[in-house]
Amino acid sequence: MAMVVLSSLMKVVCEKLASQGLKELNLLTRVDKELRKLESTMKTIQDVLEEAEARQVKEKVLKGWLTKLKDLAFEADDVLDEFLASKAAKSKVSNLLSLVSRFKIAHKIKEIRERLDEVSEERFKFHLREGAAVKNMEGGREEIGDRETGSFVIESEVYGRDEDKEKIVEFLVSIQSDVNVNVDPDVVSIVGFGGLGKTTLAQLVYNDDRTCKHFEQRIWVCVSNEFDNRKLIRSIIETITGRECQLKHMNSLQLCLREHLSGKRFLLVLDDVWNENHEKWDKLRILLTGFGKGSRVIVTTRSERVASIMSTVSPYFLDCLSDEHCLALFEKRAFGLSGCEKSSSLVAIGMEIVSKCGGVPLAAKALGSLMSFRKEESEWLAVRDNEIWEFSPNEIMPALMLSYNHLPAKLKPCFSYCSMFPKNHEVRKEKLVHLWMGEGFIGSEKVGFHYVDELLSRSLFQNGGKDLDGVVRQVKMHDLVHDLARFVAGEECSVVDAGTGEGLLRSSRYASFACDGSIPEVMLQPLREAKRLRTLYLVARNS
Repeated sequence: MAMVVLSSLMKVVCEKLASQGLKELNLLTRVDKELRKLESTMKTIQDVLEEAEARQVKEKVLKGWLTKLKDLAFEADDVLDEFLASKAAKSKVSNLLSLVSRFKIAHKIKEIRERLDEVSEERFKFHLREGAAVKNMEGGREEIGDRETGSFVIESEVYGRDEDKEKIVEFLVSIQSDVNVNVDPDVVSIVGFGGLGKTTLAQLVYNDDRTCKHFEQRIWVCVSNEFDNRKLIRSIIETITGRECQLKHMNSLQLCLREHLSGKRFLLVLDDVWNENHEKWDKLRILLTGFGKGSRVIVTTRSERVASIMSTVSPYFLDCLSDEHCLALFEKRAFGLSGCEKSSSLVAIGMEIVSKCGGVPLAAKALGSLMSFRKEESEWLAVRDNEIWEFSPNEIMPALMLSYNHLPAKLKPCFSYCSMFPKNHEVRKEKLVHLWMGEGFIGSEKVGFHYVDELLSRSLFQNGGKDLDGVVRQVKMHDLVHDLARFVAGEECSVVDAGTGEGLLRSSRYASFACDGSIPEVMLQPLREAKRLRTLYLVARNS
């Protein structure tokens, strides 16, 4: 079941309410008063949204409340768009909207605002805290347990990463003649989106016999959300000593670190780094300087920007697994010692299920574990024919949701909007930016191109094609990232079967379907019923 993500929409509506376009209108006092009341109500709701969105994972009644709010927020957004569009049309003839149209708009705004007030009052029964800072969707984090990672790995359960491991180990154990004790340790970043196996690859490298022999000290630190140098140094010291570090002052921690690493060649793994603050890394880098020759740092991250800040060599971009290796992972879980009995029919269906994984090992393992409890062929067919998050929401989606949670609020609607496109569809950057502008998500091409680059940097977009100068001109989404976008968009975005009209919901606001240049007759009735539809994106059938 998809989540209800409302905060980004509320931000868009509040920005429209405060926009210069509305301020420039010669409004009736009644209209202006209702707009200000609506803005006040919206801001009140915004104050509790972060906590509400986090808690909906385990509280279905709260999810229902968010759904009602979202419907009303969309209605308000529609009325504001109607208001601004009417103003633009009227300005060609008159600078004033007609009294009749303004009274009608005032009535609509009042009606929505009163309904919104009524729903907003329900927040008190959920004991939502205004301004509560709930970091990174705590509810989602609980679903996947503690995100703290360690260095241990069962190598026999890892498939398809031998070549990746060899390349990184080779870099780690090579010592150039010009390496000396005074230079910074070389840093290599392993980059890829969630679930691809960055941490697993780092674990394989960390535990390789050549690595163990080459480095006098190996240190593993899980960084995650908070890049706090004091905590990081304390964690490094605790890994070295094997006991809790009681030191609190930064100078004492630095001296202790120097004492333990003096003259030693070390390998430090910083797993799951999100920090994009150059200054924080510079401070830590200085503290890691001046130890044994050939010291190395491995960083795992989903962000190319993090890699560019921290790496001293080219980042290592991790590719997806082959279907063969994904199938091996899947079958080990599905048909293992406690799994279901292996049969030719289940193996055949399993191959089709694995195709949904898109080369992502996390998905292959999660689906394999899921199928180990399903003995009947009909149960396997049900998983094959449906979206994977409907069957395994507690492992796959929360891991991917971390990338969504870390997006700036203004980027979130731009990202979820892209679930309107069919899977594997490549869209030109210019076209995508113009679509975002048309929806009111952004105000200029410059901002739009920056957003595209940001999503590329965060591994949520993939390069769909470059020009002769090497500039990315088209972008696309990996299948699982597309699933994530659909998960957060819910029923707002639809990919429609043009042959049957299936997939277009009455609540859909953005939809696409493949056609040969005209809308087939079978689509006409679903289109009439889709009263909230804003965008209909036609895709050439063979594109």
